[in-house]
Amino acid sequence: MKKIIWILPIVLFLFSSQILQSQGNSGTKLHIVIIGAHPDDPEKVGGTAAKWIQLGYEVTMVALTNGDAGHQTMKAVELAARRKEEARKAGEVIGAKYIVLDNHDGQLMPTYENRLKVIKVIREAKADIVIFPRPYDYHPDHRYTGVLVCDAAYMVTVPTILPEVPFLTKNPVFLYMEDGFTHPEAFKADVAVDIDDVVEKKMDMYHQHTSQMYEWLPFNQGILDQVPAGEKDRRAWLGRRKEESSGAQFIDKLTELYGKEKASKIKYCEAFQDSEYGTRLTKENIKYYFPFF
Repeated sequence: MKKIIWILPIVLFLFSSQILQSQGNSGTKLHIVIIGAHPDDPEKVGGTAAKWIQLGYEVTMVALTNGDAGHQTMKAVELAARRKEEARKAGEVIGAKYIVLDNHDGQLMPTYENRLKVIKVIREAKADIVIFPRPYDYHPDHRYTGVLVCDAAYMVTVPTILPEVPFLTKNPVFLYMEDGFTHPEAFKADVAVDIDDVVEKKMDMYHQHTSQMYEWLPFNQGILDQVPAGEKDRRAWLGRRKEESSGAQFIDKLTELYGKEKASKIKYCEAFQDSEYGTRLTKENIKYYFPFF
């Protein structure tokens, strides 16, 4: 009995230490909201999302439209239901909640009504981090998603705006997803995350979006005849075809965060830029928000 009493404090100490480690050594469970225009857009940062979830953090993925225009043959109502289910399955791959708002694909506008929807989602998730596209893109829905989140950023802290949903007492960090557009200015990486250990999970998330990965996008790109028929062959084809940001592309930032030796071995990564709209990402807090380095 005395031996059990003596061992118990040690066990409790080790257990509590492991919990702290699993939560970024802070004891705090972070809440991350990833906002895209369509179901399958938040998956762009699915690797980092998976790593946050592995730490016990909560990730909510949000599509501001229902994707009901993204197909060559399916009718809008049927397609919207299908894409919502695909999104749900994609979230399940990593354990993320997936919300699809009922705005029409291709018709998203930066209205006050839609701004309130974005504010509501961010507040209800109690977001510490919000990730979204820059407002420079070929697709109007992508651009206006960026505008809507920028417009909502400060307002999530204002009590008199949407008073029925409790306001946030601390503004989240608002980060842009990476993109390749250079006008009016190119993307600048403030943080880059090694996703080599979770890149297959990210591909598995994309794989759930059958209507997009194997039907609409190949049709739109003129390569529908190249899509394999079997499930296993399709997944392999997607893995070969889906482009990922290479470690070499962001080697300077990876070296800064991981060290030269580790950075040189990183094959795939996801990068983020501080939008400057909320709490700023700094050298002092970066490991709190991204405890992977």
